[in-house]
Amino acid sequence: MSGERIKAPRGTFDVLGEQAGMRMALEDRARAILEGAGYERIETPAFEATELFARGVGSSTDIVRKEMYTLTDGSGRSLTLRPEGTAPVCRAYVEHGMHKQPQPVKLWYLSSFFRYERAQKGRFRQFWQVGAEALGSDDPAVDAESIVLLGALLDEMGVREARLRLSSLGSGESRRRYRERLQGHLRANEQNLSAEVRERIELNPLRAFDSAHEGTMAVMRDAPRLLDELDPDDVEHFAAVRELLDRAGVAYEVDATLVRGLDYYTRTVFEFTSDALGAQSGVGGGGRYDGLVEQLGGPATPGMGWAAGIERVLLAGSPPPAGGQAVDLYVGLADLGEAGSFSGVKAAAFEILSEARSAGLTAQMEMAGRSLKGQLGHADRIGARFVAIVGERETLLKDLQNGRQETLATDKVVHAALRGLRELA
Repeated sequence: MSGERIKAPRGTFDVLGEQAGMRMALEDRARAILEGAGYERIETPAFEATELFARGVGSSTDIVRKEMYTLTDGSGRSLTLRPEGTAPVCRAYVEHGMHKQPQPVKLWYLSSFFRYERAQKGRFRQFWQVGAEALGSDDPAVDAESIVLLGALLDEMGVREARLRLSSLGSGESRRRYRERLQGHLRANEQNLSAEVRERIELNPLRAFDSAHEGTMAVMRDAPRLLDELDPDDVEHFAAVRELLDRAGVAYEVDATLVRGLDYYTRTVFEFTSDALGAQSGVGGGGRYDGLVEQLGGPATPGMGWAAGIERVLLAGSPPPAGGQAVDLYVGLADLGEAGSFSGVKAAAFEILSEARSAGLTAQMEMAGRSLKGQLGHADRIGARFVAIVGERETLLKDLQNGRQETLATDKVVHAALRGLRELA
């Protein structure tokens, strides 16, 4: 009795064929760009202690309040599937004593993350991000380099109609003063705000700038701007970041309404958007988080980083085709008829396959029961350079590039293929 068909959970997806190739192309380019700039690969666990995100990301954020996948394990510990990458990297920085290494410590990752949010085009409940974090330096050059690196990756991936928005959230006393001013403005116009924004006035008033509610947007048009109230040190830092971006030829627009959805950001924040994606235009972004490591129990450590959604980059981009692995040798089987010793031929073919791979060739073997004509057609489809048709006593080796062929003893096939490839080189 056949069972009911089981589908992947809503908001998740399978990565197949061509999609896998595009993701590999993105990973290759990310590795080249980031490791060329001194970033080393890091991978953190898929689940972490729930407290890491409650303390690091912020209890007032939508991520912690509504979107985390949290479970209790057999020992009664609360664990959460990671919803973002920065807090885990900072936890690893502290846990492994990376503050003792030469600073800044530069790390990059490409991992899957999990959030319970409304599934839509380019936004999934299990999603992938590429990200980079630089810990241990408050130099504005770290901010500028970080932005330039993400811009270079998006450019390499052919992201269309990309725009860079840039701002500063300041730090210290100026930010506290501004928060109080903004809360006063929101309370004075409370009747025009959405219920969600009203609930957040005390916890996270800056998120009102993200609201799509008409009344809230009207209120926020007249709201005070944090950029107008930065401390002199923060003004100087932001000016230095802008000057470095100008010198690097990076176009940007200063957007005083730009906020990020996580509580740990300070000073520089930025976002790359693509008009090719429509209303949900964000492709990637990040900013500085100078207090996060200390908040997680480590020493006072400045940090700067970003993350970009793999699915969104691919949707907005025109990624170069991923170069498939070239096939040097396809090993086929002669049509032996009813009287043929098929099992012996298959054993000989498998021996050639193994010998070819040991010699460093990329090789595949016929395993689908195709006819001889079908095997030759398949070898052509996968772009094989040579095809070997194995018979009972000898093997036909054909060069599919120039059409030459020769009949050989089976134990000479790999040597002949190697010789042909050397001639091609």
